[in-house]
Amino acid sequence: MSTTAQLTPAAPPIAKQTTVGNYFVSNYPPFSFWKPEFVQDALAALERPASSNPRSAIPNPQSTPLGVYLHIPFCRKRCHFCYFKVYTDKDSSAIRGYIEAALRELALYAAKPALAGRKANFVYFGGGTPSYLSVDQLAHLTQGMKQLIPWDEAEEVTFECEPGTLTSHKLEAIREMGVTRLSLGVENFDDHILEINGRAHHSKEIARAYSFARELGFPQINIDLIAGMVEETESNWRECVRKTIQMSPDSVTIYQMEVPYNTGIYQQMKASGQLTAPVADWETKRAWTGWAFAELEKAGYTVGSAYTAVKNKDTARFLYRDRLWAGADLIGLGVASFGHLQGTHYQNQHDFEPYVNAVQSGQLPLYRALTPTADERLIREFILQLKLGRTQCDYFQKKFGVDVRRRFAAPLQRLRDWGFGEVEDGTVRLNRAGLLQVDRLLHEFFLPEHQNARYA
Repeated sequence: MSTTAQLTPAAPPIAKQTTVGNYFVSNYPPFSFWKPEFVQDALAALERPASSNPRSAIPNPQSTPLGVYLHIPFCRKRCHFCYFKVYTDKDSSAIRGYIEAALRELALYAAKPALAGRKANFVYFGGGTPSYLSVDQLAHLTQGMKQLIPWDEAEEVTFECEPGTLTSHKLEAIREMGVTRLSLGVENFDDHILEINGRAHHSKEIARAYSFARELGFPQINIDLIAGMVEETESNWRECVRKTIQMSPDSVTIYQMEVPYNTGIYQQMKASGQLTAPVADWETKRAWTGWAFAELEKAGYTVGSAYTAVKNKDTARFLYRDRLWAGADLIGLGVASFGHLQGTHYQNQHDFEPYVNAVQSGQLPLYRALTPTADERLIREFILQLKLGRTQCDYFQKKFGVDVRRRFAAPLQRLRDWGFGEVEDGTVRLNRAGLLQVDRLLHEFFLPEHQNARYA
């Protein structure tokens, strides 16, 4: 980073209280810039064979990894902090219809030139609650998916679970599907905290599900925790971390509680005229997450990103994350799902009936899209990879022909002056203090037109 003397603006003020809005940065440009009028660009991208993709930033577009994401939007209860598209009122007939729609949607993609001859490198079942589906439904769904886009060369298949939906029989079926990373949405181990935050499971179900999963030999079992839930205390948080370490999962993910507009917590805030969310403040959440990472490191884990720690970094991976943050293609299936193909980002219809109706009529259920410029694609990969805590300058030079030390000289200098980062030996690094608040720092790299815009 430049050592030229200059007036450095103060670091952006740290918002102490948790207020409504999106904090987590998962893509770029912001979703609010994705528009229905750009859907035609996504459809045009699908008609181009992968080998002729003019927007690819690598020599052989055919080698771009392909992922498949399927959103299973069904839950036993809606968590008060959940901002994903979920339904708790669908009967078995509606669920069967949704599964058939998802398979038909994948068939529409499989017939496109952009997907010709390509196999899935990674697969992700997210929700909602994928484990809400029955064993028969899971078997029918996954068998159909594999026939359309083969998984036989997939390096990772991830499956999200709610502990209370898991039995030994269902876990056996999930293992037989080829799942390599089982992610348990634990969030907290205290029944009162789980109940007041709207979680459907209880603490005893966590231990039972984890024991079943261990017996079946899943290659990677992940435990999700959330720092700063409603009525969570420091003593409770420390006990959650202690129990997690005692269980010794292969990996742990920790998210700091945010309160987007489409959450139950926000609706309660709005009804009562509250401006501050009834959850831990940002300073507390960062302190708790930092303490948890330190305890996990004492137990032999390695912190691999702003949210993850792994027991063995050679065997426990987050391939879905790493591939997407490096520009992989992703077929996004299901209601409100996000995808990326041949340089264009897209999102499906937000609601159940419009999604199902579009697919049943033989149309891809696209709602909005955006094709980023070359500079926006560079920014996207750079900021997302900063969440790992370090990224290599050579990667961007080879892929985009850009020296990121020059392109991002000003924001990188600010991070250094604020005491959050450094560039050394061709590597951009964030220290732990920077990593714990990385999502707010990433806005320093946004283009001016994106910096003060609503994110989602």
